[in-house]
Amino acid sequence: MPHAVSRLRAARLARSAKPFLARGGFKRERCAGCRLVSSHCLCALRPSIATRAGVCLLMADIEPLKPSNTGWLIADVVADTFAFGWARTETDPALLALLNDPQWQPHVVFPGQYAAPERVVHTVQSSDPHGRETEAETETETQTAKRPLFILLDGTWSEARKMFGRSPYLDSFPVLSLEPDHAPQYKLRRSGRDDHFCTSEVAALCMNLAGEHIAGQTLEAYLAVFTHHYLQAKNQLPVAWEGAEHRRLREACYSTAG
Repeated sequence: MPHAVSRLRAARLARSAKPFLARGGFKRERCAGCRLVSSHCLCALRPSIATRAGVCLLMADIEPLKPSNTGWLIADVVADTFAFGWARTETDPALLALLNDPQWQPHVVFPGQYAAPERVVHTVQSSDPHGRETEAETETETQTAKRPLFILLDGTWSEARKMFGRSPYLDSFPVLSLEPDHAPQYKLRRSGRDDHFCTSEVAALCMNLAGEHIAGQTLEAYLAVFTHHYLQAKNQLPVAWEGAEHRRLREACYSTAG
């Protein structure tokens, strides 16, 4: 069954007047399931993790069409991933319904320097039925507390800033400002910021903050495998199936099975 980003991509393609051509990408026919050429298909390796935390992707207009987009990887791995196209003048009613769903505690993931100080948090907040915020929960509290929902603004840095500043329906939610302890590993696009993490890397950081360490590790490993397949295809080189990236993903999946 197609996931949320796949469905959003199909809807965006249906509105397009002409085919989308990825800038600088390879022109061969791509697999519909992973967006890679068939010789480098990733579908058989796709992991799926059941998590208490969810991800809501707000995606810039053509972001779902880009083969290098990593929001797609999040939707592969995290079962409760939702995806919506962003527009300044209109908002999808389904997005508003999700944000108002009482089972979720939304967190807008964005650098804290761009938000009012009183909104900024560095830990994942949950609330119990009595409205109290907690950082550590007992098993009983976990069953009744709201589930973390990470809102990720998926686009270029300028697009993400625009989405953050022009989405008033996000203004009531805490802004989760991440403090990663390592440099970004993403290699498929250039960025003007040295500290720019791709969307999948941000999701992995969020999952780890929420205590979803297996999901975080799996996202990291899956991104490394996707990057390897993508670059090998671009350079017309074979996949190194026994390489470090694949071993890491197998280890992450084995820990899930265990």
